[in-house]
Amino acid sequence: MNLRHTMKGRRTAVAIATGLVLTVAGCGGGGSDDKASDNGSTSSPSTKGDGNADEQESQTPTTASVLAEVKGENGVTLTVTSAQRDAGGFVTVEGTVVNNTGEAWVPANWLGDERELAKNGASIAGANLVDQAGKKKYLVLRDTSGRCLCTQFTGGVDEGATAQWFAQFPAPPDSTTSVDFQVGSMPPATIELSEDE
Repeated sequence: MNLRHTMKGRRTAVAIATGLVLTVAGCGGGGSDDKASDNGSTSSPSTKGDGNADEQESQTPTTASVLAEVKGENGVTLTVTSAQRDAGGFVTVEGTVVNNTGEAWVPANWLGDERELAKNGASIAGANLVDQAGKKKYLVLRDTSGRCLCTQFTGGVDEGATAQWFAQFPAPPDSTTSVDFQVGSMPPATIELSEDE
């Protein structure tokens, strides 16, 4: 019976000693390694490297993803950055508009001529896609109340400012790989369509 209590006591002592050794080793070795890695991650060379990488990543996609750029309307620049087919049979076109007119700009003639579009205010509702090969024109989609599935430029675009925009259209046939995007009096821009990923 004494042997049993002695063995049980030794096992407990060994377990406690092992636990203490592992705890000390974990605190001592792991802590300094963590501190070293923390110092490395907060040092200025690493931060500069990360910042430059972020800057390069943000600049590269913008440059690489420009599908078309047109200038017109006294200093307005329209850029198309994406024209993607969606799974539901739509094409979503996105981009930016830069106002270099010297004053605040309201895209009044981007609304379109249709009476139903009058409720859309300063918007890109009058945009269209033209499938030259299929000889078909696609207008911006609308909801049941006549609101376009597109950007509304509430208050216009300030001088020197850049505004993001989007517009959704019915998708042309799968065989159509490029279309002409046109809005207002801006020149048409030929853009390549990409598939939804």
